[in-house]
Amino acid sequence: MNNKPISPLSLIELIESQRYGVEYQPIVDLKSKDIMAYECLARFSDSNKQNIAPDIIYAALHDSPLTLFQVEYQQKLLQLDYAPSQSDIFVNLDQDSYFSTGEDSDKNPFLTLFKSFKSANIVVELIENSEVNDAIKSLAMIDTLAKSDINTAIDDVCNPLSMVSTSVIQLVDYIKLDKHVVAEKHNNQFMLLVETLINYAHSAGKKVILEGVETASDIVFARKINVDYVQGFLFKKWFHYYK
Repeated sequence: MNNKPISPLSLIELIESQRYGVEYQPIVDLKSKDIMAYECLARFSDSNKQNIAPDIIYAALHDSPLTLFQVEYQQKLLQLDYAPSQSDIFVNLDQDSYFSTGEDSDKNPFLTLFKSFKSANIVVELIENSEVNDAIKSLAMIDTLAKSDINTAIDDVCNPLSMVSTSVIQLVDYIKLDKHVVAEKHNNQFMLLVETLINYAHSAGKKVILEGVETASDIVFARKINVDYVQGFLFKKWFHYYK
């Protein structure tokens, strides 16, 4: 996968060609081993059909909010078009994309799109990060989504570069633990924090998803810390489409 910064001309060419893809990663119930949901992940490719890391694309798009919205919206259309219908689907939504149109009401294009989708229940994932302003945006977005009976999740919790917003965590339905938790499973001090967060989530009626599960030993660890669901490369991915 190409992780180099993308040039403006290459980004324009990618957008005009709409070389967008989608990958669906299963989220698995730890007890029953059934697939509870699929996370819809954006994918991009260059003119040589080489994958480009999504973070590279979205970082470049943040300099142009309306272009960011256009790409994000086209990605969501693609993700919903091919989404499995037998289970819930999780879709990532950048706070800046959501607010780029200036609408935080029923007129917001993303909200309209999600409400019109009837094939499966949608859970909107918000990105946990280090910006206070983004936490404020997240709170406003969660409130609007909740009023439309759309469930929410917070992603990347316990990532070392993220900021834990206690207000956001209180409002979401799902807490997704970053793969950093698996990497630091032998760090006793860190795990005290993780286990406290899991206990809080369950006491508050929330569900916890552990990301980065790649081995059988990771499953043993997931059971030990009592998460509800797991996600990662241990499980077969489904569907990978490019326009």
